[in-house]
Amino acid sequence: MLRYLALSLVLLPLVLSAPAGAHGPTRQKISETVEIDAPADKVWAVIGNFQDMSWHPAITKTEGEGGSTAGAKRTLTLAGGGLIHEELLAHDPGKRSFKYAITEVDVKVLPVNNYTSTLSVTEENGKSVVDWRGAFYRGYMNNDPPADLNDEAAIKAVTEVYRTGLDNLKKVIEAGG
Repeated sequence: MLRYLALSLVLLPLVLSAPAGAHGPTRQKISETVEIDAPADKVWAVIGNFQDMSWHPAITKTEGEGGSTAGAKRTLTLAGGGLIHEELLAHDPGKRSFKYAITEVDVKVLPVNNYTSTLSVTEENGKSVVDWRGAFYRGYMNNDPPADLNDEAAIKAVTEVYRTGLDNLKKVIEAGG
């Protein structure tokens, strides 16, 4: 017993001097919203179809199968040429909400891993509030990520996707589209 205690005292400084920051990435979460001067049902009619993202200016084509039922798949073709493959996890027209996950994306296109997102519409005083929430890990899953695949790059990229989409959605709907 005394030998184990002595060994513990010898090893204790080694354990305490181990790098404290040596852990992998942490899950990032963001949320972006926009208020649209239109009833929620009108906004939901534009975004509620999982197979149609024509309202997002970065998406040039949406192809998929399964409609808007859980398990449906879609592939988004981006204006820059990249592809994002997604799966619908839940779709609730009564709550005007759906949840989906990215199943495959090149981190050069969107620097994230293990991405899930929820898009929802609520009505407040005759106007709509669209909320787009996401949770994800950075593009580089090990320690010491390169700058283009770190947490900040992932947050910036997803925030830009959300903001661009929501701002355009507002513009399209309020212009009568």
